[in-house]
Amino acid sequence: MSLEKRPLTLTINDKPVGPIDVPVGMPMIDFLHGYLNLTGTHFGCGQGVCHACTVMELRPDGSATESRTCISDAHFFNGKSIRTIEGHAQRDANGEVRELTPVQQAFIDHFSFQCGYCTAGFVAGATVFIDQLKRKPVKRAELETAIEASLDDHICRCTGYVRYYEAVKSVALATPGCVVD
Repeated sequence: MSLEKRPLTLTINDKPVGPIDVPVGMPMIDFLHGYLNLTGTHFGCGQGVCHACTVMELRPDGSATESRTCISDAHFFNGKSIRTIEGHAQRDANGEVRELTPVQQAFIDHFSFQCGYCTAGFVAGATVFIDQLKRKPVKRAELETAIEASLDDHICRCTGYVRYYEAVKSVALATPGCVVD
């Protein structure tokens, strides 16, 4: 018995991928790991609860949303554009990191993570949150509540929440247009 396969074409980290014949029902995280060797997105709970597997889905209007790859079939992303953790930082021609994003740098500056397993999902979630703030800023007094609401579903087993939230707060406050008085 052979697995049914269908062609999959999408954009990952601003690069076209496919068409590649991919088994129907294959989770996106397995496609990323097994077909593309993009292993920075981590498999956590396998039920979409912990958000360790989160990537950014880039919409045609320029906005972004979070997508969990452990519960989403790879074909769900057919024709779409996503960004994995490997696609956040700016890289030089040799693929070496040239510059981290403000979210990534803030996570380092605030010592936000311990084991780092959940960090890729937090980077995706925090980046989506900052993108949303640029489109619809919040009042300074409401920022912490907005951060909690946005990142509350991300689970850190090392209890790094305070540092993650402080890092995101610093990025929001430093990014023009995200916070209003």
